[in-house]
Amino acid sequence: MKRVVPTSPARRRFLGRTAGAGAALLLGVRPDGAIAALPRTAPPAPTASDADFVPNVFIRIGPDGGVTLVSKQPEIGQGIKTSLPMVLAEALEVDWASVHVVQGDLNPAYGPQGAGGSTSTPTNYDNFLRLGATARTMLVQAAAQTWNVPAAECRAAHGAVMHGASGRTLAYGALVPAAAALPVPAAKDVVLKDPAAYRLLGTRVGGVDNSLLIAGQPLFGIDTRLPGMLYATYVKCPVLGGRPVEANLAAIRAMPGVKAAFIVEGTENLNGLRPGVAIVADSTWNAFRARKKLAVTWDEGDGARHSWAGFVAQAQAARAQSGAATMREDGDVDAALAGAARTVEAQYVYPFISHASMEPQNCTAWFKPADGTLEVWAPTQNPGAGQALVASTFNIPKDKITLHITRSGGGFGRRLSSDFIVEAAAIAQKVKAPVKLTWTREDDLQHDHFRAGGFHFLRGGVDAQGKVVAWHDHFVTFANRVEKKESDGGTASVLQPGSGANLSGDEFPGRWVPNCLIEQTPLECRIPMGPWRAPGSNVFAWVFHSFIDELAHAAGRDPVAFRLDLLGSSDMVAGTGERGVPYNAARMRNVLKAVAEKSGWGKRPFARGRGAGVAFHFSHRGYVAEVAEVTVSKEGRLRVDRVVVVADIGAQIVNLSGAENQVQGSVIDGLSTLMYPALDVDKGRIVQSNFHDYPLLRMPDTPTKIEAHFLKTDYPVTGLGEPVLPPLAPAVCNAIFAATGQRVRELPLAKADLSWS
Repeated sequence: MKRVVPTSPARRRFLGRTAGAGAALLLGVRPDGAIAALPRTAPPAPTASDADFVPNVFIRIGPDGGVTLVSKQPEIGQGIKTSLPMVLAEALEVDWASVHVVQGDLNPAYGPQGAGGSTSTPTNYDNFLRLGATARTMLVQAAAQTWNVPAAECRAAHGAVMHGASGRTLAYGALVPAAAALPVPAAKDVVLKDPAAYRLLGTRVGGVDNSLLIAGQPLFGIDTRLPGMLYATYVKCPVLGGRPVEANLAAIRAMPGVKAAFIVEGTENLNGLRPGVAIVADSTWNAFRARKKLAVTWDEGDGARHSWAGFVAQAQAARAQSGAATMREDGDVDAALAGAARTVEAQYVYPFISHASMEPQNCTAWFKPADGTLEVWAPTQNPGAGQALVASTFNIPKDKITLHITRSGGGFGRRLSSDFIVEAAAIAQKVKAPVKLTWTREDDLQHDHFRAGGFHFLRGGVDAQGKVVAWHDHFVTFANRVEKKESDGGTASVLQPGSGANLSGDEFPGRWVPNCLIEQTPLECRIPMGPWRAPGSNVFAWVFHSFIDELAHAAGRDPVAFRLDLLGSSDMVAGTGERGVPYNAARMRNVLKAVAEKSGWGKRPFARGRGAGVAFHFSHRGYVAEVAEVTVSKEGRLRVDRVVVVADIGAQIVNLSGAENQVQGSVIDGLSTLMYPALDVDKGRIVQSNFHDYPLLRMPDTPTKIEAHFLKTDYPVTGLGEPVLPPLAPAVCNAIFAATGQRVRELPLAKADLSWS
């Protein structure tokens, strides 16, 4: 079968093209996200004809009326390649069936292009509405001039402009020459479409790549093929942070199909170019086969002292020691606990885990010594950071690095890191051909940038009226030692907690409890850590909302009523929430009330072995509450019968099909992470190696029923890839307690004995 390179000539030519003929200027997006006029030399949308109408870098309309829209964000399965072009199409007034969507490569004219933290939608939604409306306005003006009538008498719909008084109609394709000659109107002259008139947004639209995915077409990074391409594997020390000293390179070079084998010195940056041994061959199979014969002497470094058992002992010791950093201190916790009617103490523990995305890390790179340029094809969530890391590591100017964004077979935060990109670039500079680096599944699991483990030592108290009067969380977390630049130009060695492993003093319920102490102790380690889906929230929600449930039961109160009481009656709470966004307690109360209503909370009794649990969390600008209903057999077999989700993510659901998919996927992913994944560390090595000892949820274990409900509110539109996952784990664990009386305080759930009699 002929393999197709996942980039078209039109996509590659646009990098050197200018705007369509006659266009006065081109609209793009600045690095800060604002719309701005670009120089005429800026690359427009991918185009194959100078006769097209190209009002901005995201829209091209051909004389035949065909509409090409650029999706600038990386597609990692979250559906953004479909949903953001839908916003442009709605504002532009074109039928979705007439739209062709292409993936944009890394391009400064597109503005920010990272995909993580549910930021793609809130970062681009308003801009895309304005960009689409601006293009529509120009087409209406072109029609009005053609007919010599006021533009106010004309309207656009279905890819055409109509003049109501005369009944005349001109399709967009016929207006291309006239529209291309017009100046771009000022922002004040562009009227946004009334949301009440939306025809596309809020409907169910299938993914633009669905037919290609079903047909097995080459869309992913691992599908990349180039003429004369070589194939590489990269072997790192099994001890995290170690480096190679020597290897049997001559023997490896003599093996069939092997073209090169060499040591890469790497850097001290755990999240950058790690030292290792590269093997380059004429096929991935031959590279992997040679790898099995590789013998390396490793300098294991300080990481060899790490073990999970050792971390547990360190955490217990830290619990008893003074010196923890105070993240928040209100009132007098000890005095409040001494006077409380009921007190609860608990320890919550969770392990390091891997991202385990289905497509292992891979990257294709082609270094061209003649002009010092580097061309890269990568399934990345953060192309700008990848380009910057390569530039700084090898001293290559950014404008010499072209980065093509391929579709990713899952990301979950893993592909925000760029280690696999810089590894491919290092190998490409040694060989005189394009080279594709492919990680093995074992590489992917054992050399991940892991979600950090953690330990929470909690104390809480309620008064005689069942109100929370005291909250104390001593969080023992993990941190890497890094060099930080100081104001005087020097550097200082500091401990930096891993991504999502730093506890803010504003975390719920800190600002809601009069006597609150939040402390943090970092354990130094050489384990690389990175963002994992809903960083921080994915574990903090389980800890906090499980412990809140413990306090509710200690107070003898209904869990929903207890939480509503804890949220209080005010709308906004002092201080800021995640990403500097104020925590809107009213929005959270509304989703909590709605999920209680939708689930029928408290309206039917459950027999022993069945129960319902509730949890909510504010994560990545989204307000989400969930109720889980479970059945636990006497032998301890868990079945999740039903999960009801209510989410408030603002004023508009962009793609209802995609939104429902994100809710269902988040629930399943959250349940999988609750039940199975755990990494053991022994002598600095990750013990698990593949899915046989790192299991994930299988289809028979998925919830029987998942219900998704959305509250449309008068708040900015935000994303949905992150916020639904965090409440799932506490909702299920709270339901397990309701069913069995057993409280789950350590993950994964597979370690717990849930049997009852």
